[in-house]
Amino acid sequence: MAIKYVSYDPQPLDGQAVLNCFRRTRRMLSYQGEDSLEAHIERGMPLYEVQRIEQVNGGSNENLLLRGECISVCAYLKEKGVTLDLVYIDPPFASGADYAKKVFLRRNPKIAEAIEQVEQSLPDFNELRSFEEKMYGDKWEKERYLNWMYENLLAIKSIMSENASIYVHLDWHIGHYVKILMDEIFGESNFLNEIVWGYFAFKRKTTKKFPQKHDIILSYTKSEDYVWNTQYTPHSTEYIKRFKKDENGRLYRDDVNPTAGGNRIIYLDEIEGNIVDSVWTDIAPVNPMGKERVDYATQKPEALLERIIKASSNERMMVADFFCGSGVTAAVANKLGRRFVTCDVGLNSIETARDRLKNNGAQFDVMEIKDGVMLYRNPVQTMDNIKRFIKGLRNEDALDKMWEGSISDPKYGRVPVYVPNLTDPTTHVLSKHLMRRIIHEAMPDLPEDTKKVIIYYVDVESLTDIEQFCKEENKFPYDIEFRDLKVELDKFIMADDARWTLAEIDVDMFKVWQVTIDSFYCDRVQKRIEKYNMETQAQMVKSTETEKKTKPFTLINLSAEGLECIEWISLDCTSTEEQDEWHSDVELKIEADSRVRYNNGEKSQNYWDGTIHTLDERRPLRMKIRNICGDESIFVL
Repeated sequence: MAIKYVSYDPQPLDGQAVLNCFRRTRRMLSYQGEDSLEAHIERGMPLYEVQRIEQVNGGSNENLLLRGECISVCAYLKEKGVTLDLVYIDPPFASGADYAKKVFLRRNPKIAEAIEQVEQSLPDFNELRSFEEKMYGDKWEKERYLNWMYENLLAIKSIMSENASIYVHLDWHIGHYVKILMDEIFGESNFLNEIVWGYFAFKRKTTKKFPQKHDIILSYTKSEDYVWNTQYTPHSTEYIKRFKKDENGRLYRDDVNPTAGGNRIIYLDEIEGNIVDSVWTDIAPVNPMGKERVDYATQKPEALLERIIKASSNERMMVADFFCGSGVTAAVANKLGRRFVTCDVGLNSIETARDRLKNNGAQFDVMEIKDGVMLYRNPVQTMDNIKRFIKGLRNEDALDKMWEGSISDPKYGRVPVYVPNLTDPTTHVLSKHLMRRIIHEAMPDLPEDTKKVIIYYVDVESLTDIEQFCKEENKFPYDIEFRDLKVELDKFIMADDARWTLAEIDVDMFKVWQVTIDSFYCDRVQKRIEKYNMETQAQMVKSTETEKKTKPFTLINLSAEGLECIEWISLDCTSTEEQDEWHSDVELKIEADSRVRYNNGEKSQNYWDGTIHTLDERRPLRMKIRNICGDESIFVL
């Protein structure tokens, strides 16, 4: 439950621009759902309890990586008095696509030789030991997306310094609508650029249109007084050929300029380069085989962020990204001597960014917003699994779309069930406004024999107040039962299980402690593999003989030890309590190719042997294991 609500300040409602450079009697962009948006803005940003999870590389409260939603993180930062000098966000594009990561089983160290033989005989072995795991969905109703973006942008603006700039990365799906929202929030006079990032792409034939080959980046400022550093690109080879060497080896050319009084000599090393304009075609997407690739969908190249950060910030300034993704903004900001704050709601994003920043030597704190939304690896996966979470829940096409389905009750018969959409932040908090919508929009069309409805919630303003409100507002003969969704999820999710051997050993004449993982069982990975195998078997039945020969269908089988489900291990030699802040005294990551990346971020050519050991004589007290899907479990040793 929110501790309190932090106001959006200022509040550009009803089309009123913050800088008063123009006035309107209504909003520029009118669409369904505006009333609920304004109710949220009037209520304020929810401020939740925030827990520090880990201090990485010694930690630094000037650099923050937070798991939580944009609005909740903005409330926390505003409460702490943090202001931002530059914001870059790469939010969902409302593209209608689902984004997934390929999850690879690692080698099982117990049967490494057998795996080696299989790899040699099957050139596409990687494909035979992988499956996809959904990371986030980008399917939106346009009105819901615009409400969500408006509230996010307003929250971000409330913590921007007066000299700050914001860059919003989008594409053709929704960018033109967001441009109007940003005019409303930041003021038309504070618009800087619509940058066109024309990236390289294979030009495939499209039906009656030119192939899509660019994104747009909208940039605005908070005020007229903003940071700006002109950016240049190196001189082209053709331009350099126009110069010749003098007796000292300097490149020069004669410049005939009658208006300046005749000829003059221009030296190449005195010319800064070509000024970067608003069309960027010199920055390529991340190379699939490149060193900076971290296997994250929608990962953006470091060169793109380097240009933005250099142009609109100076050293020691605070750079923020509220849709962290692979962590590229924070990584580049750290490299350029800026401070950073970044967040994401997805667990895989936080882990990817954490590992990336640690390997780059960044000092930062990992925090978690306790808003109750992080119920699974990410909200999209929670919604995908919701019918398994809630026992007996089934689809009901006859019910309004606001109802997730219904369950059968021996006393009440068919009971409609409302579940908050965890991909829509406007439904996370059960408020009087949301309850009024349920009563007046969803209840009137329920079947006449309905006797009861169930309302699930993640967070609630005040359950007592909501129940009293329903008694006054509800004119239907239905009982309303409220249930906490988190309780259902706690019943469903089974913790990972590990078995290990802890022993003191000698390494190079020194005593250290070694943990040998004997077995590892992950219920969630097992269920995902079972689902993958069922889908594969169904494809096998439908496929032709030619298809079977072209690409054989192979089921995924886990070993009895299950060690191929482990991605990362860390030992804590400092704390004993399971719920304490984590201290990663030594860690290793098993990469997709099963080779090991050690504590300092360096990747070895060795395959994991099933062990991890301390760097000194201190006994490890706790162990954290991350499975290949991203779930982390702590074991007291």
